[in-house]
Amino acid sequence: MDRATHIRAFGARGRSRIVGLRRQWQASWRDTGLLLQQFGAPLVAFAFIVIGGGLAYHALSIQAGEPVDSAVEAIYLALSLVFLQSTGEFPHVWYLQVFYFALPVLGLGVLAQGLADFGVSLFNRRMRSKEWEMAVASTYSRHVVLVGLGHLGYRVMKQLRDMNQDVIVIELDPDADMVTTVRGMGVTVLHDDARREAALRAAGVARARTIVLCSQNDAMNLQIALKARSINPDIQVIVRIFDDDFAEALQSQFNFKALSATSMAAPAFAAAAVGVDVTRPITVEGQALSFARMNVGKASPLIGKSILEVEQQYDLSVVFWRRADESDFHPAPSRRLAQRDAIAVVGKPECIHRLVQDT
Repeated sequence: MDRATHIRAFGARGRSRIVGLRRQWQASWRDTGLLLQQFGAPLVAFAFIVIGGGLAYHALSIQAGEPVDSAVEAIYLALSLVFLQSTGEFPHVWYLQVFYFALPVLGLGVLAQGLADFGVSLFNRRMRSKEWEMAVASTYSRHVVLVGLGHLGYRVMKQLRDMNQDVIVIELDPDADMVTTVRGMGVTVLHDDARREAALRAAGVARARTIVLCSQNDAMNLQIALKARSINPDIQVIVRIFDDDFAEALQSQFNFKALSATSMAAPAFAAAAVGVDVTRPITVEGQALSFARMNVGKASPLIGKSILEVEQQYDLSVVFWRRADESDFHPAPSRRLAQRDAIAVVGKPECIHRLVQDT
């Protein structure tokens, strides 16, 4: 690896760590907000005890001939009693005396139980792993949702991470060791049934750019694909289909990218997920080379670069260029790229992966 490549790789890892830390903070805030919403019930119960107890004390104190000045003062007295801070004289009537003993027990009991539950949930998120993973997932956008963490799904996930793509995995029956490994790579794993609309929404399908379906059940893959498309009409669907004819039918009728068993390679799924058509590597003079076609994205750093600059920076050859109705199989080195340009390149798979990150 040359110095420039090493610097780019180091910078990419640094940016990835910064993004990861920012997401952790965002997820923490959102998760804490959800916990506070759950803490609302004890707060409502506490307010009912204080306000209801104060109003009841005010009515009974008038009947007993030991009235307080107003209902507001009675509520303040109830609040003081809860925290064992009496502001008035101890009453002489027995049923008023009951308030001096019952309110602290009821009020502090409800408040303490609510605070204890909130504290346990806040500092022990392992007990709420699903809620925490959903909070992290809510920070993603323009990411890839991967359904199925079997052998193919795991390899696709690794390929996507090698291309620095953000991935959220949905798996109904995950292997504990594999989940630990995947989460160690910085990938969020939701333990849920992707056929449920709630699970797809929790994974951020509405904000995702691609969903990759890697389960071994064709019917289930199709069901999830249609549901994902109903949530996000613009989402790109990459679906694993074992039957070649069925795959072609899905591609023509629903505009799904359907990869059949004959083309079932993890790199093909990963490349399709980021909008790139890439061939399997072939060996030329001992070097593995692939052919790939991709589009220049809206915020791509390739915009404004010349063909020559792209070839030198990424160590590959640009063999095709297209813009609207104009195309060229031998683009001039001085031609500069613009948004929505399509290019085809030949190069080493790792060089193509670096280019994909910038498209």
